[in-house]
Amino acid sequence: MSKLSLRDLDVRGKRVLVRVDFNVPTEERDGKIFITDDTRIQESLPTINYLRDNGARTILMAHFGRPKGRPNEKYSLRPVGLALHDLIGHPVAFSHDCIGADAEAIVREMKEGDVTLLENLRFHAEEEANDPKFAESLGKLSDGLYVNDAFGAAHRAHASTAGVTKFVRQAAMGFLMEKELKYLHEELAQPAKPFLVIMGGGKVSDKIGVIKALMEKADTFLICGAMANTFFKARGIPVGASRVEADKLDLARELLALAEKKGVKLILPIDALETQEIKAGAETHQTGRLSPNDGVRDGWQAVDLGPESIRLFQSEIARAKTILWNGPPGIFEIADFAAGTRAIAEAMAKSDAVTIIGGGDSVTAVKQAGLADKMTFISTGGGASLELIEGKDLPGVAALTDAS
Repeated sequence: MSKLSLRDLDVRGKRVLVRVDFNVPTEERDGKIFITDDTRIQESLPTINYLRDNGARTILMAHFGRPKGRPNEKYSLRPVGLALHDLIGHPVAFSHDCIGADAEAIVREMKEGDVTLLENLRFHAEEEANDPKFAESLGKLSDGLYVNDAFGAAHRAHASTAGVTKFVRQAAMGFLMEKELKYLHEELAQPAKPFLVIMGGGKVSDKIGVIKALMEKADTFLICGAMANTFFKARGIPVGASRVEADKLDLARELLALAEKKGVKLILPIDALETQEIKAGAETHQTGRLSPNDGVRDGWQAVDLGPESIRLFQSEIARAKTILWNGPPGIFEIADFAAGTRAIAEAMAKSDAVTIIGGGDSVTAVKQAGLADKMTFISTGGGASLELIEGKDLPGVAALTDAS
């Protein structure tokens, strides 16, 4: 996976086309769009500032939301351009289209150190279709130099992530892409032991490939969140009204058997917080020790770890030297159901281990806890993180120029 880096490019005076991940969460207030989490923009700044400092003419392109292949003002990137202007303290020109006369005219007038943001790539259906003509139109905006810093979109073979590389001279990784590959690929290739994987979220079927791949390296798995319910049911433990993949019980049994065969500890919660309503202030109850005779009650559902499970998870975290966390153990967006998620984040923050947050809701959780700066690495990718960890080739990485 040795690919050309931004540092390898001669960018001074050149128009450099940069794919970034500006698909940020927003909300509308009083008719205006506000960015609620600018992490992805912040993570792009090292690449953007390097290009500016080295005299490049930086052309940024990104997707935002799901506009279904046609212009939709709701999904315009203009608010992102305004936010970026504030962050870099430099004007950011905005093109009302990502290809065509408007984009070509704006980039033609750029000077060294200038930054232009193109309108949402997904206003064109050709982006997701990886249409060659569309990719060529993007490529010709540059002086033959392309940088991919959008790790979160690297698992998609789209025109802006893969197709465009056929129409430039050099295609390199940006600094964020480089960092993601370092921690999710290189660091996890030979992790310091004991290696602990904390896997939560909704469905075991969504993460089967990742779990099987990590079984080759991990010493211990902590399985939590709604996906744990499928394992409980496979073991004959009542799950009440909890979310469960009833058609994946054999898969859960297969993973339990695989862990035993490989000598990997696969640990499930031993108690839970249960409720009848998913809302703030709802009545809750701590289950007893989970067993075939004492599980989640009928009509109730598990929404977080119980106190014994929290202590068990904390002890495993304290012993680990490398920790990968993907997926929360509870519905942490509601404070009443967030104790387990918060406890995992706090235990990882205190740990001396290499701590890697593998994208998705776990990132939101550590930020809500105010502990993001205590983690070794936080991935900006969701699906891309999981596919890379699983060992799959990412089209947006594979398409880059090989390092000599």
